[in-house]
Formats: sequence, C-alpha cells, structure tokens
Amino acid sequence: MIVTKALRLALLAAGTAGGLSGAAYGLLNGQAGHARRLIGPPISDPLRADGVHLPTGVGPVARSEVPEDVEPLELVVLGDSSAAGLGASVPSELPGVRVARGLAEELEGPVSLTTHAIVGATSQELAAQVDAALRRKPELVLIIIGANDVTSKLPVSKCAELLGVQVRRLVEADVKVVVGTCPDLGSVRPIPQPLRSVASRWSLALARAQRRVVEANGGYAVPLADLLSPEFLARPAEFFSPDRFHPSGAGYEAAAEILLPVMCMAIGAWQGGPLPPAPTRSETAEAQRPTSRIVAHLNRRMHLRRPGHSAD
Repeated sequence: MIVTKALRLALLAAGTAGGLSGAAYGLLNGQAGHARRLIGPPISDPLRADGVHLPTGVGPVARSEVPEDVEPLELVVLGDSSAAGLGASVPSELPGVRVARGLAEELEGPVSLTTHAIVGATSQELAAQVDAALRRKPELVLIIIGANDVTSKLPVSKCAELLGVQVRRLVEADVKVVVGTCPDLGSVRPIPQPLRSVASRWSLALARAQRRVVEANGGYAVPLADLLSPEFLARPAEFFSPDRFHPSGAGYEAAAEILLPVMCMAIGAWQGGPLPPAPTRSETAEAQRPTSRIVAHLNRRMHLRRPGHSAD
C-alpha cells in the first residue's frame, strides 16, 4: 500500500539524515502505524476517461467522431496515483481529463488522452511507462511522480536521476515533457508530527532534485509542492479526497490550473501573458525547513526519558 511504504521510508530517511535513536525511531514508527490506520487502503481503482476530448468540453469520444482532416494532439499521462487521478469521484475530475480539455480549448482542436500512470509506481518503474508511450509517439507527455519513491530505498539523487533519464528519452524522441514534481507529504494531516516534518523534508528534497534533472534534460518542471502546499494546508477538507491522502476533484483542479499554462507553453500554444517564474522554495516549504532541529529535539527528549536520566 502506498501510504504504508511512504511512511516506512520517511522513517528510514529520518534515521539516515537525522541520526535517530532507537527510542525516537520507535516513536515515529508508532506514529506511522497510526497514520496508516487513519488513511486506510484505497477503496477503488482510479477512474479512466481516455479518448478524444473536444474544445467544447465533450469527451471522451471515439476518433470516428473527429473529422478525417483533423489530427488530435496526442497527450500521454505517466506516473503514479496522482497522475492516474486516484481520489477523483467522477471522470471529469481526473487530472488527465482536466488538462486534455484545457489544451483542447486553448488549441481549439481535439486532444487524444492516453493514460499509462499506475497506482504505486516509482521512478524505477517509469521506464516501462515511457516504453508504452513511445509505441505511438505523442506530442506531449505529462509526468507526475515521486511520492512512492519512498518505497525504493534509493537516495534522492538516484530517484531524480532515474526520472532525468526518462525525460531525456522522450525529449530525444521529439516529445515535449512537463513534469509535476513530488508533492509535499507534509500536507497530509493524518501523518502526525514529528513524522510529518520528516516526510515533508524528504519529499521537498526530492522535488528540488527532480526539478534540476528535468530542466537539465530539456523538460519543463512544475514545482507542485511549492505552488500547492499552502492551498492543501489551508483547505484540507476541500482539497483532499475522503482517504485524506490523495487529492479530491478540487485538488486535481488546482494542480491542472498550474500545469496547463506550462503544457501550453511547451507546445507553443500559450496565448496568455508571460508566465511568472516558478518559486524555488515556497513560504510553506521554508517554514518546514528546520526538520533536523525537530529530530534533534526528539532524540533529546527520548534520551532524557531513559532510566538514569532526568530533565534539567
């Protein structure tokens, strides 16, 4: 299960980066178990709405409904459960559908959506999705991945490198690539403190590394954590689905609104004004930065509770 694995590696990352004592690790492990029970397993698979989407907002429709002299833009969505749209309650809320319809409206022409994203996928499994996408080369690929890389037990740098390799493969095949970088796991309220800060620190570090490799390999990076965390933290009941882990339809809508202008720009179709530069670090992320001090404080507390030690 995604949440189980995510919290497990957050613990591993905390122990590696912060030098947790056995007692502190035990406390965080107990918190992870509590969060897993609150979130629970997914109750269904993601919805699907692949096919041709029209500028009128209608879709998916069969290709036979598109005039023979009109070629739809081929859009492929790769990644994990956030790319697949787990948590959306109706097909129109899926992130792939939202960006496909937005592109169709901007282009004033049809967009063909194909989704290869898989729930639980990591950057290690992205190569197989790229293989599938290149069997019928698309013009534009959207990738959202990172939250499940906690299952890989690989360093952040290696996870980012794996993503960079696949971005380069697509770019070399003349495909435009937009990547929504790793979301901030610190916005998931069922994860208690201080584990939430540990998970946030890890996911934000991965997001920064992803952005570097995506841009270095010719893709477009959209820092979802920096741009969306304040919204998810301020309105969790609205932006999270009932599992309190995956986005709701409103959460996916907010993500699509951020992704769409960059996707239009990638294919030379953006008609709006100049896009503002994406932040390198949001105020939310900056506020969560001193995680190492939290871990150190936790270790000190656990140390003082041991037999033979007393608080000053």
